[in-house]
Amino acid sequence: MKLKMICLLSIFVLGTMGVFAGNKTEKFKVYGNCGMCEKRIEKAAKAIDGVASADWNKGTKMMEVTFDETKTDLDKIQQAIAKAGHDTEGFEADAKTYDALPDCCHYDRKEVQEVKKVEPPHQH
Repeated sequence: MKLKMICLLSIFVLGTMGVFAGNKTEKFKVYGNCGMCEKRIEKAAKAIDGVASADWNKGTKMMEVTFDETKTDLDKIQQAIAKAGHDTEGFEADAKTYDALPDCCHYDRKEVQEVKKVEPPHQH
């Protein structure tokens, strides 16, 4: 009986380690102002397959994201956020998408450093 219990426990531990083995947590800057920005930014990041969690702090403008690096990478996550209208430290949102954000969500784009441009989302 003890042997069965040890085997089951070993299988559980090894299985759990396999699930979390590819997860990576990173932080990066995302520009925004308010609670609506926070919801939009986090939703855009979580929509990417492989993202386990996303938390944006409006005070520090820092995003903490945990993702499976076998399914996605930091560039894809930042591109998705930029396509939603928010500049990141790696990608700049399309001006048309940014302009369509509510007025309270318009942050000062002059403080954004030289970053890659992201194509606007497709119109359906």
